[in-house]
Amino acid sequence: MKRRIWAIAAFIVLSGCGGDGRPVAEPGAAPLEVSIPEGASITRVGQLLEEKHVIRSASYFKRVATGTILPGLYAFSPSDSPEAIYQKLAHGDVSSTKVTFPEGFTIKKMAAKLIEKGVLADDTEFLQLTQGLEGQLFPDTYAFSKTVTAKEIVQQLQQHFQKQTKGLSLTPEALIVASLIEREAETDEDRPKIAGVIYNRIQKNMRLQIDATVQYILPQHKARLLFSDLKTPSLYNTYLHAGLPPGPICSPGLASIQAALAPEKSNYLFYVQGEGRGHIFAKTFEEHRANIARVRKSARP
Repeated sequence: MKRRIWAIAAFIVLSGCGGDGRPVAEPGAAPLEVSIPEGASITRVGQLLEEKHVIRSASYFKRVATGTILPGLYAFSPSDSPEAIYQKLAHGDVSSTKVTFPEGFTIKKMAAKLIEKGVLADDTEFLQLTQGLEGQLFPDTYAFSKTVTAKEIVQQLQQHFQKQTKGLSLTPEALIVASLIEREAETDEDRPKIAGVIYNRIQKNMRLQIDATVQYILPQHKARLLFSDLKTPSLYNTYLHAGLPPGPICSPGLASIQAALAPEKSNYLFYVQGEGRGHIFAKTFEEHRANIARVRKSARP
């Protein structure tokens, strides 16, 4: 009889039903967040998980956790087994928030998006750390942990930019041109053509007269610029100053960067938004005026 009782007890322990290796809740239970501090021992982590009702037994977890545990904020499902929870800790699968920065975003827009998503509570430090980095924070989708700092975010965006542009002969001037292309082009086909127009106008010492550079210096984006806006005093205003603005006006994507490095050779000096998403290009101002008139006529009801 004693041998039978011992066998049943051993079976319970080995099957994970004693000790206790059973999940706390049924499948579908809401996740619970637990912050694992830097340098916490396996014993302390087990206690935290038990206190937060993520696992049933800290002692059982200690037997399961046989290796490294990475710190951070985690979202655990109480319906997971202790083994699955340990694997999450071992791989550093921290709770994160996905944030997408589209091509053409400025640093200010990035800061606003981080606050909107709850990644940062305040943009002051982020804006301080990114002074002079316009155009060098690569637009993409990122996953940020809820404990991430502004400094870590900036480092991650910069490192991704460096990775994406590695091997490219990207000069500061080319990056500025890429940012102009990003704000002007709406199709990949137009990007190298617009790059060609920009370089052609610079070579002829013509003002670029790009609306996006004026939008960059205005407090708020406008659906349509007024003539008074075009007189806004700033080195970024390409209606007032010849050549490139002093810095990028947004974060360009890889397609715009490549277009800036490989512009399409042509004699085009002008372009205007067509009926669709593309642009119509012209070699002379007379052609350009005719294109504008044609676009306006087709837009009339």
